[in-house]
Amino acid sequence: MPDFVHLHVHTEYSLLDGANRIKDLIRHTAELGMKSIAITDHGVMYGVVDFYKEAVKNGIKPIIGCEIYTAKRTRFDKEANLDSEQGHLVLLARDMTGYKNLMKIVSIGFTEGFYYRPRVDIEVLEKYSEGITALSACLSGDISKAIMRNDIDKAKKIALKYNSIFGQGNFFLELQSNGIEEQNLVNQQLIKMSKELSLPLIATNDAHYLRREDARAQEILLCIQTGKTMDDEDRMSFSADEFYIKSIDEMYRLFKNVPEALENTVKVAESCNVELEFGKLHLPSYSVPDTTNPYDYLESLCFEGLERLYGDASDQEKRYRLSYELSVIKQMGYVDYFLVVWDFIKYAKDNGIMVGPGRGSAAGSLVAYTLGITNIDPIKYNLLFERFLNPERISMPDIDIDFCFERRQEVIDYVVRKYGKDRVAQIITFGTMAARAAIRDVGRALNVPYGDVDIVAKMIPFQPGMNIEKALELNPELKKRYNEDDRTRELIEMARLLEGMPRHASTHAAGVVISKDPIDECVPLQRNEDSITTQFTMGTLEELGLLKMDFLGLRTLTVIRDAVELVYKNYGRKINIDKLDMDDKAVFKMISEGKTSGVFQLESGGMTQFMKELQPSSLEDIIAGISLYRPGPMDQIPRYLKNKNNPDEVKYDHPKLKHIMDVTYGCMVYQEQVMQIVRDLAGYSMGRSDLVRRAMSKKKISVMEQERQNFIHGIVDAKGDIEVSGAVRNGVDEATANKIFDEMMDFASYAFNKSHAAAYAVVAYQTAWLKYYYPVEFMAASLNSFLGSSEKVSQYVSECKAMNIEVLPPDINESNVKFTVVNGKVRFGLAAVKNVGGGAVGSIIIEREKSGSFKDFRDFCERIDGKDINKRCIESLIKSGAFDSFGVYRSKLLAVFEKQLDTIAQTRKKNMEGQLSIFEFGSVNKERVKAYIEYPDIKEYPQKILLAMEKEMLGLYISGHPLLEFENELKSQVTIYSSDLYSIQSENEAGEMLEMHKNLTDGMNVTVGGIITSRKNKSTKSNNMMAFLGLEDFFGTMEVIVFPKILQKYASQMVEENIVLIKGRISLKEEEQPKIICEDISPINKKKLKKVYIRTNKNMDKTNYESILSMFRYFNGMTPVCFYDEDDKSVKVLGREYWVSLNDCLLDELKIRLGEDNVRIAGE
Repeated sequence: MPDFVHLHVHTEYSLLDGANRIKDLIRHTAELGMKSIAITDHGVMYGVVDFYKEAVKNGIKPIIGCEIYTAKRTRFDKEANLDSEQGHLVLLARDMTGYKNLMKIVSIGFTEGFYYRPRVDIEVLEKYSEGITALSACLSGDISKAIMRNDIDKAKKIALKYNSIFGQGNFFLELQSNGIEEQNLVNQQLIKMSKELSLPLIATNDAHYLRREDARAQEILLCIQTGKTMDDEDRMSFSADEFYIKSIDEMYRLFKNVPEALENTVKVAESCNVELEFGKLHLPSYSVPDTTNPYDYLESLCFEGLERLYGDASDQEKRYRLSYELSVIKQMGYVDYFLVVWDFIKYAKDNGIMVGPGRGSAAGSLVAYTLGITNIDPIKYNLLFERFLNPERISMPDIDIDFCFERRQEVIDYVVRKYGKDRVAQIITFGTMAARAAIRDVGRALNVPYGDVDIVAKMIPFQPGMNIEKALELNPELKKRYNEDDRTRELIEMARLLEGMPRHASTHAAGVVISKDPIDECVPLQRNEDSITTQFTMGTLEELGLLKMDFLGLRTLTVIRDAVELVYKNYGRKINIDKLDMDDKAVFKMISEGKTSGVFQLESGGMTQFMKELQPSSLEDIIAGISLYRPGPMDQIPRYLKNKNNPDEVKYDHPKLKHIMDVTYGCMVYQEQVMQIVRDLAGYSMGRSDLVRRAMSKKKISVMEQERQNFIHGIVDAKGDIEVSGAVRNGVDEATANKIFDEMMDFASYAFNKSHAAAYAVVAYQTAWLKYYYPVEFMAASLNSFLGSSEKVSQYVSECKAMNIEVLPPDINESNVKFTVVNGKVRFGLAAVKNVGGGAVGSIIIEREKSGSFKDFRDFCERIDGKDINKRCIESLIKSGAFDSFGVYRSKLLAVFEKQLDTIAQTRKKNMEGQLSIFEFGSVNKERVKAYIEYPDIKEYPQKILLAMEKEMLGLYISGHPLLEFENELKSQVTIYSSDLYSIQSENEAGEMLEMHKNLTDGMNVTVGGIITSRKNKSTKSNNMMAFLGLEDFFGTMEVIVFPKILQKYASQMVEENIVLIKGRISLKEEEQPKIICEDISPINKKKLKKVYIRTNKNMDKTNYESILSMFRYFNGMTPVCFYDEDDKSVKVLGREYWVSLNDCLLDELKIRLGEDNVRIAGE
């Protein structure tokens, strides 16, 4: 019976090119009766482990390969036009030597040869050819290209070279039959060349998709990759629909004249016998003192830590637990792992780098606590070791460590130095096409109008884990559109084919792998920007036995560090943040009052409200709060609050539950509680209890029904020995046991890892403690952590004002680089000023420290270094208010600064040219410092202009705000601020945050308010006008989209500087800032808007009239001014530049000049 093996196949990991999903590919291969198949993605090995496992699982022999790119000259040549074109070559690993060499070749392509593509040259192929079979590849192969250029001699020369590299019988001339005209020509020459050069032929189909009908989906993928649409004539495309997984019969019909080319596929497949090894550890060895061994060294460190933490008389229970944990760690082979982690955390702490208290299940380990890896007492908070390491479920330990955001890289650099740069790498991660993104990508490729795509995309519910299949079930409107509209159906069908496929590769935010051997002997590598990363993801690395760590940069730790340093600088007090009193009632009172802005994990609006309801009185309450405030467990919140407030009314289904659930007032909150219940009520071992916890979280019905019987009645082995006693044997009646099991089942999938929540609760408490006892220092540190985000800075500046902390603008004599504390006030840093670079700030501070404060503006100009500080920089400093302390109007400084700098520059030039001796210059310079600058006699800018300058230079208003006089109206009418809108996009501080409930959802109705700062009109495809508004409130700017009908109705309101209320709905899209879709717009609280009315007549003095207009400019604000002419009974509303800010000073002046009866304030 004829046989055939596909040896040239592209999977989904030929990113945005291959459309073969690995699972579908293997299943289809089996359905076609094929016994083997290869993976040969373009230049990468991303998917080889997933492919290998899936094939083995389904009885298919996996062949590991790659279609590599060959350099035109050498891999180091990277000259435009000459080296941008690459050739293709298919490589297949015959054995583990070949597999390792293939990884080396692929890695070098990225690390040394990358130029548009990862390329290798002849030198690399010669060095790493052992154990590899090569195929000449497709029409992009070097031999095929030479044939198509009619350079047959060159083609033969390349073929013979490859044959000499890989060895006779290991290099094949590759035939394809795909309907492309050039391919037929190439095939003829390859068959001829085969006979002339005695080189074997092989048949492939360069399969990029599964079935013929999938060709369109693959073309859409290419459009997404290249940014083209299917309507573009110049788009990259395959010119036939033949590149699919063809059956054996189809291949034999196509190549009936060269059957040996088909037979050779089977021979090659038989020669390829790579067997990957899983579970074998490749952990680095930790070098311990010569007098000991790794385990003894770890043990001594742990018991020293035990005595340090609990005292010499630490009880037997703690010593027993520590010994037990150590024995499990030794048994599982993780001794060196713990020493490696201990070492780099010790390095961080010894070098003043903030380290978090712990993260994830590692907080449940007493070994980790005694080593200083974590800073949470697992005994005090009843955290379980088996949730971290389970001797009954072999898996790699997972210790994630938070470091100061700004110094994380220093710790990684230390690890690289200690273990070698060839043994440390960062880890790859893949962005996939989520449901909505797939709809949008496909819509662009199909050239479907944006509005139509947007409608369909927004019908997909915006929630984790959502896919198109679920959306069609959940949304009847989407299903109806799918059934009734052909274009929508194609859009959804194509998106469904591509949904979930990897779209791009990037570097994981935190993942680092450390290997015993050079990493490229274990995994292929690639270069992502400036870092070397693995081509395998975290999960795959763990399966291969490599040590994976998360080095997380947590912004909050940087805030804590900065606040502690400011406290020491201002008060000389050294705070040990890890030794705080964790039961401070005053701190919990502040949290209970909702004063949580800036407090880690507790500052969102919903969480703040929850804390006010919860009234936490202990860290346990904070831990529970963080665990409950998520989708799913939120349903438990009312019961939790009721029980907390009425502890005497809490009832337990069985007395044995009390000591497990009393800490959460009778509510099941944590995964650890599930584990304790099955252990204490049914006699499970802690290891087995973790297996139950995992099974429950996955909701496997058949497994859980069996586990129910185990929980109730226990497990007795074939010999009659009791493995698990069961609840009934332990005195729990069957009905109660069933009820308890039901509750565990209901909540297990939502229950949270207490160790994880406890770690976050500690950081939350630390930030709250700093905010309570050192509010000014804490807020300054918080502001510094968000220097690049005007929205966050605005939010924290507002919080400062609410806390009666004055925030001062930059000052040339008081400001440092970042926000600082000056006399109990927060002072802006110079680095926050636009156009003032690091060099300029450094020069200013160095000069100030060297020669004292600047005496006046002239003194500043004389002393600064013109190389670092240019005219634009000084103009920005003036506009920001940095020179206000000199007592000179900004208007005057801006009028003279350029002339002043030019004069000083000329003086310096003369000195350089020798017109003044060095001694004369010194005396002249001192006199010039004392000289008086002749400022023009002009008034200061109106407040409106000064505020605009601050906003321009600092990104926010400091000395005032255009909306201040409408603050009450805004608070009473808007439902969200810009800060709420942008909080939807969490700052991904450390790669992973707790899953927080999002109060704001796509399509949600909201009211926003503020001042219109910009308006951009745009024509739609139907030639109607729509608009994009910038709307600024107290915390930042949001974008408002106004569609044609609404624009036509409210165009007169949509004027820059108008202060308005906008009713609309939130628009959320992947990878875009949230926006507001406008549905209604009106002046803020129209009934309450006031106007100033001035009564005039024809006898009014012109000079007086002009002086009043000048006064209006000075008191510029948001209140309209109207002149009522009593002669002709007309009312004239003055232009926007004459609107005023109402205050007693203005009104008194007007009444003095015009008479009290001629000035009126009236509502509209």
